[in-house]
Amino acid sequence: MLNDNKMKEKENGEHYCLGVESTADDFSVGISTFDGEILANIISAYVPSERGIHPREAARHHGEVANKVLENAFKKARIKPRDLSIISFSQGPGLGPCLRTGATVARALASYLGIPLVGINHCVAHIEIGKLKTDTKDPVTLYVSGGNTIVSAFDSGRYRVFGETLDIALGNCLDVFAREAGLHQRVDEPFGAVVEKIAAKGKKLIHLPYTVKGMDMSFSGLLTAAINLLKRGEYKLEDLCYSLQETVFSMVTEVTERALAHTEKKEVLLTGGVAANKRLQSRIKAIAKEHDAKFRVMPREFAVDNGAMIAWTGVLAHTHGIVTPIEESFVRLRWRLEEVEIPWMK
Repeated sequence: MLNDNKMKEKENGEHYCLGVESTADDFSVGISTFDGEILANIISAYVPSERGIHPREAARHHGEVANKVLENAFKKARIKPRDLSIISFSQGPGLGPCLRTGATVARALASYLGIPLVGINHCVAHIEIGKLKTDTKDPVTLYVSGGNTIVSAFDSGRYRVFGETLDIALGNCLDVFAREAGLHQRVDEPFGAVVEKIAAKGKKLIHLPYTVKGMDMSFSGLLTAAINLLKRGEYKLEDLCYSLQETVFSMVTEVTERALAHTEKKEVLLTGGVAANKRLQSRIKAIAKEHDAKFRVMPREFAVDNGAMIAWTGVLAHTHGIVTPIEESFVRLRWRLEEVEIPWMK
């Protein structure tokens, strides 16, 4: 912890939190003031040469770029490490080797600077940065990315999961199909964006499995069916991309609308990497309007995995009494959203 002299120095100036995000393919460092001003949000993405993410290769990338990303974050924020008040890091859920790399960086910084460390739930952070950046207070949130597909809303001290994927995430579903189709990915244009462009040219809606079980969704059967049709070569790629998109988006829209009707919330937030898809935005906007709720979508910079969301959620957690002792800062690969108490929400 800070000694008395250092604490007095902090009290007389601005407070800053540095957040480290490393759950999957992105290594990112964000810096936030305690008032919610994001001073830096530097992201370095690991792009595999083929197939999907290999956790150890991604972790190696994170270790190699960590120093440079930190340096760029401090330069962008125009502060020094000694100006920091707390360090936060993505403690889970995520890929073990990737999480451990980020946690190691965060522990080293907190120990060296003698300031508190705060472990953050990655899914909670997506919601909190979404609320900050879209000026929402208490939304139903649809969080769709390569690793997660969750419909949630706050109730009784926690973010409750009203629906989620039973197998693969929506973003992963699109990614795997794109790879099977031989599509190419760039850092500035992920597979989901490539599929969206091709889908815009499609006209024929092909029947694909639509699996909603209660409030949960399954995408694996749908993906298998789409790949099989692709290999048979009976349909245009444009029509397959269009049909895949329409089916998966209909599923998440149905579950989101049910959650909205049940909770009677007056805001809907769309976040995660897939939130950039214009077709998905239009579907969720339509159900929000139907239920007289405000629709908000995250800017891409903060919708993807990023350090700013970890930094801001670290501020919220620490200012409400949460600190993670170094000896308890182990990563939590399967840390569920509803396990986290949210003391800053009333």
